Amino acid sequence: MESEFIALDKAGEEEEWIRNFFEDIPYWPKPVAPLCIHCDSQEAKDRAGSMMYNYKSHHICWRHNTIRELASSGIITIDYVKSKDNVSDPPTKGLSIEEVARNPREWI
Repeated sequence: MESEFIALDKAGEEEEWIRNFFEDIPYWPKPVAPLCIHCDSQEAKDRAGSMMYNYKSHHICWRHNTIRELASSGIITIDYVKSKDNVSDPPTKGLSIEEVARNPREWI
């Protein structure tokens, strides 16, 4: 869960940078819509919205605060995606023929 939460924090930081970049472009439509971050860990998603953390995860306290602030201010939204529907998994894991045949356009 901690690795997913750290990745969620890094994605939030990148989105905040991109949002500030777009806001500096003079003719870009304002306001910039919130970015939806897809997370395959239900626990990380739930913890991001929680106001509490325990001492087991105390070392990720500042990451928790960053993600919670970004989500509560409307800069990001966090959605849960089942692992079988996660399109970022195939580069790191093998695919069965059924998964490839399920929707070939999804992998392009």
